[in-house]
Amino acid sequence: MILKFSKGDTKTHLYQVRPQDTARFEAGEVHSVCSTFVLAREMEWAGRLFVLEMKEAEEEGIGTRIELKHRSPAAVGTTLRFEAEYQGLEKEEILVQIRVFAENRLVAEGLTGQRIMPKEKIKELFSKI
Repeated sequence: MILKFSKGDTKTHLYQVRPQDTARFEAGEVHSVCSTFVLAREMEWAGRLFVLEMKEAEEEGIGTRIELKHRSPAAVGTTLRFEAEYQGLEKEEILVQIRVFAENRLVAEGLTGQRIMPKEKIKELFSKI
């Protein structure tokens, strides 16, 4: 792992909410706004932006946690700005605070965790399931 970031370093990820991103289950659409699932997925990607620069060729990142609090809805067509702030390493876990905005309105906030491990170790772990 390449330790190249300091607490407070930031990355930004933009995502436009699509019709298929709304809150829905097999029974149908629940709300016509961005789902928790999509927010979580894009928050994890925003955190991964740090991992991509920290992992070495024989390594890969693996998600360890995600915490998400909704603050306001985001309609289809809205461009979301995911602001990721590196918090540091805690027991080899890369922690990134994420805030999600629609222009200046806070949509969600939370924390992601990822660990960088050798690809062979990950393959070994996955072979046991």
